[in-house]
Amino acid sequence: MGSFIEEMDWDKFDMNPRVIAAIKKANITSIKDIFHLSGSDLQRLTKLSKTDVQYLLRTISSTLRKNSVFTALQLFQNKAPSSSQRQKLSLGCPVLDGLLQGGIPRTGITEIAGESSAGKTQIALQLCLSVQYPYTYGGLESGAVYICTEDVFPNKRLQQLIEQLPILRSDVPSEVMQKIKFGNRIFVEHAADLDTFHECITKRLSLLLSRGMVRLVIIDSIAALFRCEFSATDSLLKAKYLQRFGAKLHRLSCRFQTPIVCINQVTDAMNEKEDAVWNTQSCSARTVVPALGITWSNQLLMRLMVCRTVNQAPTSGETLYSRRNQYCQCSKNTDMLRLECVFRTAPLISSDHQKKDSPSLAVRLLAAVVTGCDPELS
Repeated sequence: MGSFIEEMDWDKFDMNPRVIAAIKKANITSIKDIFHLSGSDLQRLTKLSKTDVQYLLRTISSTLRKNSVFTALQLFQNKAPSSSQRQKLSLGCPVLDGLLQGGIPRTGITEIAGESSAGKTQIALQLCLSVQYPYTYGGLESGAVYICTEDVFPNKRLQQLIEQLPILRSDVPSEVMQKIKFGNRIFVEHAADLDTFHECITKRLSLLLSRGMVRLVIIDSIAALFRCEFSATDSLLKAKYLQRFGAKLHRLSCRFQTPIVCINQVTDAMNEKEDAVWNTQSCSARTVVPALGITWSNQLLMRLMVCRTVNQAPTSGETLYSRRNQYCQCSKNTDMLRLECVFRTAPLISSDHQKKDSPSLAVRLLAAVVTGCDPELS
């Protein structure tokens, strides 16, 4: 968009040739020049009438406006093709992509929240690989920035995923996959405090985005930045920082059409009436809520809750749906680790009520969490 504003070929505009000729004669070479001039100045320079100047401004405004106005119903019914929220980044899993109607939106902040070892980082790494694929295969043909706030970057796990890509993404032709240098397009940043994080997103991250080198930002995790720097009495100051960082991330996401994915931790719910309660009885006996409270929740476009369970795998002879849309045979008494993503679509209710009538929908991601079966699925 920046180069588009700086320099423009007026002949490509759908405007009256007489108006275009007047613009060229006035030596106006960019849309930016027009924005810097008042209506009377444009009239004086171009010798156009007031009506012609208004026509010129309306035409330019319509060209720059990317999205038309649409309703929530049109978005839900997939009748708003120009909406950036309908353009998705694939998660690299057909089950989750199907549930999310293609993946995560390209604009806005998406949160992945869950307990320790639930698979949050695993999903984030899969996104870092998925973003590098061509648009045809759900990617954005660009790299990713991975901002670590507490732990070191899981490079070993990333290399394991890269080695398994021919199996996990069998829908992508081998010649396409061989052209992508997956490990070379993931930029790792470390930010252990708020000052470092602010410098990272305002300088280095903005530079990478403006150069088109990345189209995905992962923050792992957002809660770690605020856990040690604010006490219980600093709630107002903490909320102020959350709003400030949320607004900055939103601006970057909208400006560069880049999804922002924030990994978040969970805390135990102190009572049944607490907001955003998610009962994880299928995973454990705990009832948890995402960290950072309602202030951070208001910054999000979408929240994904994940948990990990240990169940009995199918007995010998039974089949288990695998990532390759094929089947694998499991031996008897094999432990199976299951990752569930829960998306709430109804008003929040207490845990007791949820047991009777839960509006949540859980989906198992078996790509990288099945043990004891075919090693290609582990």
